[in-house]
Amino acid sequence: MKSGMSFTWFVGLRYLKSRQQQAFISLITFLAIAGIAVGVMALIIVIAVMTGFESELQKKILGIESHVLVMRYGDVVSNIDTTMDQIESIGGVQSASPFIYTQVMLRSPHGVVGVVLKGLDPTRPTPPITVENGVSLVDALFAAEPDEAVGKAPGLIVGRVTADKLSVDVGDPIYLISPLGKGGSANQMPTVMQFSVTAIFETGMNEYDGAMSFVRLDVAQQMLQMPGTATGIEVRVDDIYQAKIIAEAIVKRIGFPFWSRDWMQMNRNLFSMLRLQKMVMFIILALIVVVAAFNIASALIMMVMEKTRDIAILKTMGATNRHIRRIFIIKGLIIGCTGTAIGGLLGFILSGILKRYQFIKLPGDVYFLTTLPVSLRPMDLIVIGLSSMGICFLATLYPAISASSLNPVDGIRYGR
Repeated sequence: MKSGMSFTWFVGLRYLKSRQQQAFISLITFLAIAGIAVGVMALIIVIAVMTGFESELQKKILGIESHVLVMRYGDVVSNIDTTMDQIESIGGVQSASPFIYTQVMLRSPHGVVGVVLKGLDPTRPTPPITVENGVSLVDALFAAEPDEAVGKAPGLIVGRVTADKLSVDVGDPIYLISPLGKGGSANQMPTVMQFSVTAIFETGMNEYDGAMSFVRLDVAQQMLQMPGTATGIEVRVDDIYQAKIIAEAIVKRIGFPFWSRDWMQMNRNLFSMLRLQKMVMFIILALIVVVAAFNIASALIMMVMEKTRDIAILKTMGATNRHIRRIFIIKGLIIGCTGTAIGGLLGFILSGILKRYQFIKLPGDVYFLTTLPVSLRPMDLIVIGLSSMGICFLATLYPAISASSLNPVDGIRYGR
């Protein structure tokens, strides 16, 4: 068997290196290698972009939203400290923080916009959002504390898109209008309060930069007349992929009427869409490799026709049908391996260039991100490489079987 394998490799490589009589076969072989290289390169770049988009989106979402959200059915959370102590006693929970969540209108001399207002406690862990000038959200919330003695209005942290729409900057006055009354009631007159823009944040996601604003929890409680209560509890966990299990454990610990949702449930449609797009793009671009594989089959079929006499002579010298099949499979796989290696190298280099320089910008009002993210995972490279080689192997089967089924007498008589 060992000698048989050495023989087939020797002949297969000899056929590959030999100068063929028909230049057309060489051209088809070159086109097959080029087609496979282009297909593999395109697959690597697109999959890297789709993976990077999913990873960057997940990173940004988890940098703004909580890992687990805990709330009460139809009511606010009144016993905040007790509830947080129960939640933080559960294994895997990193921290728990109360929040107030409501919709408001922001008005400046230059316009009016609607935003979601979130009240956070600066003494508790907050989302790792960095506002302009490198200041953290925690520091901005501490700086947003009002001081009636000197006439300092409470501070408001707004997104860059909101600030641009209202034409406001840090230190400018801004009015907040809330339609909700006590405990979320809409039966009384809207609440109007004057704030001062303490900081402006920019996450790179227009969905958040134009829709979210932050204030101190105590200021939100005063404005909405919700003393000592909160809309819910934000929970951050050690392992984000265990968030669902921890969310179920939290509800089991604190009991009804509390309910919880993890970050995967809150963004299920978005990440399902990204995974579906990634799969569809893989299938579409893999068709490029399939087309190139047809060129491999064409080149091998023509070589079988050209090497009919050689095949017949090999059979009369003792070569079996298995040996003949292996010879042509080896040649086809060498062509496929060459194209895959070239495409893999080009894809790796171009992905690195896209990741390093980020010269492709995305419109933030259309996409969630403003730059093209790239993330190349080793497993993606392995899957693409194996898929390409698998397609090339299938393309060699018909020519190889046709070559092995030749009758040596007819090959010698009619071969060239």
